[in-house]
Amino acid sequence: MMNSRLSKDFFIRDALEVAPDLLGKLLVVKTNDVISKFTIYETEAYKGTDDLACHASKGRTKRTEIMFHEGGVLYMYLIYGMYWMLNIVTASEENPQAVLIRGLKDIEGPGKITRNLGLNGSYNGESLADSDRIWVEDVHAKVSFKTSPRINIDYAGDYWKNVPWRFFIS
Repeated sequence: MMNSRLSKDFFIRDALEVAPDLLGKLLVVKTNDVISKFTIYETEAYKGTDDLACHASKGRTKRTEIMFHEGGVLYMYLIYGMYWMLNIVTASEENPQAVLIRGLKDIEGPGKITRNLGLNGSYNGESLADSDRIWVEDVHAKVSFKTSPRINIDYAGDYWKNVPWRFFIS
């Protein structure tokens, strides 16, 4: 069976559905006419204004504006002044949710992903449905996964740092 690009509809769902469903899919990046494909191994869900670990919990800002768009676009932000984070906006317009891509096969850590793939702020707002430089493909395979608390979000408080919204291939 051939791989197929995921449509926008795939992403216009709750982050807690999209995050595990992305596992085993291919993140495809085209650079200088070279297409590279990477299996998504680890994700984390961030679920709107009530989730104190989600940037949208602080309100609508210039930084978070893209999170309030309809799912299927990228939310890129810089941490520590040096690492871009690759997030996929999910859910419907005005319902700010996103999935952080935490790990790919052979690339662990969200900062390493963007560095190795050459992804930066220019990808913020990019549509995965029709971009010619980044998209996600379905490989039509079921994967087994586990869950655990999200990583490095102590600032969100005990409840939010302990919800098992990190998903990874087991």
